[in-house]
Amino acid sequence: MDDDNNIKIIDFGFSMNTAYDKKLDTHCGTPSYMAPEIVTKALYKGGPADIWALGVILYVLFCGHFPFKGIIGIIMLITIL
Repeated sequence: MDDDNNIKIIDFGFSMNTAYDKKLDTHCGTPSYMAPEIVTKALYKGGPADIWALGVILYVLFCGHFPFKGIIGIIMLITIL
């Protein structure tokens, strides 16, 4: 929440506009929301990766926990794959 009590729901710090068919090679983000192609550091399309992250958000909202769990980050990334 900012000084004017506006809620920030998205951090656009790493956002970019790209053509839908352009493949990206920027591998950043919160591991819990990463699509498998980002985890494997493969080239990926931004739109489908964003839809994956949206699916994770919806899962958390409906179920109350993340779909992929791991005490250690690497275990979580392996379960995403």
